[in-house]
Parts: sequence; structure tokens; C-alpha cells
Amino acid sequence: MKAINVGLLGIGTVGGGTFTVLKRNAEEITRRAGRPIEISIVADRNLDLARQVTGGACKVTDDAFAVVSDPNVDIVVELIGGYGVAKDLVMKAIENGKHVVTANKALLATHGNEIFAAAQKKGVIVAFEAAVAGGIPIIKALREGLSANRIEWVAGIINGTTNFILSEMRDKGLSFADVLKEAQRLGYAEADPTFDVEGVDAAHKLTIMSAIAFGIPMSFDKAHVEGITKLDAIDIKYAEQLGYRIKLLGVTKRTPEGVELRVHPTLIPEKRLIANVEGAMNAVLVKGDAVGATLYYGKGAGAEPTASAVIADLVDVTRLHTSDPEHRVPHLAFQPDAVVDLPILPLAEVQTAYYLRLRVEDKPGVLADITRILADQSISIDAMIQKEPGEGEVQTDIILLTHQTREKNVDAAIAKIEALAAVQGKVTRLRLEELQ
Repeated sequence: MKAINVGLLGIGTVGGGTFTVLKRNAEEITRRAGRPIEISIVADRNLDLARQVTGGACKVTDDAFAVVSDPNVDIVVELIGGYGVAKDLVMKAIENGKHVVTANKALLATHGNEIFAAAQKKGVIVAFEAAVAGGIPIIKALREGLSANRIEWVAGIINGTTNFILSEMRDKGLSFADVLKEAQRLGYAEADPTFDVEGVDAAHKLTIMSAIAFGIPMSFDKAHVEGITKLDAIDIKYAEQLGYRIKLLGVTKRTPEGVELRVHPTLIPEKRLIANVEGAMNAVLVKGDAVGATLYYGKGAGAEPTASAVIADLVDVTRLHTSDPEHRVPHLAFQPDAVVDLPILPLAEVQTAYYLRLRVEDKPGVLADITRILADQSISIDAMIQKEPGEGEVQTDIILLTHQTREKNVDAAIAKIEALAAVQGKVTRLRLEELQ
């Protein structure tokens, strides 16, 4: 059969991986797709790189808009990234009646509602498996594999850079700043790691999974986003003494009041499989009412793992591109007219358990004052460690784990605790998820 022609925008790490894997596994991919899938043109500002990677096997250009307007291109693969020109290119490709495959989580999390509406109107597919968790097929699992379920919650380690940093901090007892330098030296962290370490990248991915899990619009602007830059190595140590690991977790839950959408450092019981995901690996835990908890684990980034997801989308689009649009799996799993704009809960209304670390003067009555304040806010204590002061010291650490309570109650309690004369400095507060 006639080959499907692909226009590839961006021949960097993922683009190069996509070209390589598609060429290496061409026979196997053709057997799966029913026809050959060929990259016929590549657009990249670095023409020398494009020629080097493609080896003269296809046309190269530095004009990406020429690719999305090329009548011979059936599918556009967008691997440029960012919100600006990438959006213009995707929208132009859709306008020209071309299917789109993208790995651009930032674009979808912020402009996905507009993009999917345009694609539906034009009758084309926008596929985005590679946008979340690299080579892990979590989008297909949520959209298709778990379609019998009412998804209750999704929790994921979905940023490899931060997971590597936290693993190294735990293993070596080093500070965040020291491990970040090492991560940059090894290539796990960018020169400017802000999107990763401040939780923005994870929030983009969580926004996409939340939309698919619950049939809601993309709501990135309503997510709570908190990174790991202020995390102290001592808290990782204390958490371990209590039987927990700290991970940067993306959590989205369906509750009677609305949907939780939050990214932050989280204590997870060390006996949970997801708590033992180390290094730059990713993992996503999904709880469905029928299936229970399911775990998806693998490489969340890299040339060929991400290319695996890009090419899986190319195979899907190739199979479906001539089908009636009404018979395709909807972009966000639910039929477009069944997407419901559920409220996103403000963090103050979220209920979870908490880890609190306080630096206090070592004298009688301090703990009684603290527990009274917690009780006044209806916060009960699940576990506690009171450290012995070091030799010659007059201050010590108290570490508390609470039962579930609302964030606003913890906010109020912390404000009163910090006002006590015996409490030194700010109270460290981390959230805790049992993931059951």
C-alpha cells in the first residue's frame, strides 16, 4: 500500500530518536500499521544536523511552515516544544487537514482545549502519547485500557530530573544544591532546570492525565505547583526513619467537592512499589473502581523511549486516518459533548495527611502547647519523633505525622505554632499520601 508521509518538525534528541527507530524497525512497524510510514521531510533550524541525522534519506528544510502546508504530508510530528511557534504550527497543520503527533506537554496543558476543539471540527487526530512519561503508554491506558472504570485518582512520579535528585539526596545525604550540580554534570538536568525542579513540567503532564481520567478540560492554570528547591536533606532522613520516602508527586483525585490537581514533594510509605522508583525513572499509579490500583513504570525521557511513544501514535493514526472521525477514540477519552467542567479544588480545601517538623526549645510544656493547638484545629497525631538535643544544645526537632485533615486547618495551626516563643523559625510542612 501507499506509504504514509510524515513531516517531522525538530530533529533534536527525540526527533533524531524517532527517525532512527522508525528506520531501524521499518519492517515491524509496517506489519503493525498495514502500510509503510516514512518521514518524507524534516524541518529544523540546524540544517547541518538535519542532513547528518537523515543521511540524505529525505528532504530537509529550515521552514517548518512549508512542512505543515505540504500537500504530500499526511501526518505532522511536532517535536519543537514550547508554547509559541509550536502552537502556530499545530493549528496550521490542523487547518490544512493534517493529523498531528506531538510530545509537547506544555502546549497541550495550556492550549489543549483550543487545539482539540479545532481538530474535532476539522475531523483530524491529535495524538500525544509521548507528552506524558516518555516511553510509558499511560495515555493509552487511561483513554482505552481503563475505559470500563470510574477513575478515582492518579498519582505519578513524572519528572525524571527531580526523581534523580531526590534519590541521590536520600542515598548520599547531600543537599539539593549539591545534587543539582551533579545532575547537570551528568545531563539529567538542564542548564536552566527551573521547569523541572519547580514542578512545572510535572504539572503539565498531570494536567493532561487529569483531563483524560475525569473527562474535564485542561486546567493547568488551576493546579497547585510546588517544587523541590526548598526541600531539606534532614526531612528525607526523618521521613525514612518513620518508614516513608519523599518523592515529587503529581496527584489528581476526584472528590464530591471537585477535582484535586496538585504537584508537590510527598511522603509515600516505603512499602509501596512507587516509593521505590529510583533515579531518572518514572511511574504512574492509577486507581480505578473496578480494576483497583495499577502501576505503569519505565523511562520517562530520552531519545528512543520517547520515540517509542511517538511512533506508536504514528501507527495508530495510520490505522485510523481514513476512518470516520465519529468512530475514533476521543482525544480526552470522553465524547466531546460529555466533557464536564468540574471545579478544581483550591489547595485550602484538599484533605490529606501531613508531616510537620518543628525546631523548638528543649523545655517542659512545649509539646503540650503544640498538641493543644493541633487539637483545636481538629488535627490528630498519627506518629511522632522527638529528637534528643545535641551535646551543649538547647534546641531540638519534633517531627509529627498527622491523620487526614484539610490544608486550611494545617495552615491555621502552623500560624499559631510559629507564634509560640519556644518555636524557632518556620515549621516545615510536607504532605503525605498512603496511595491505597
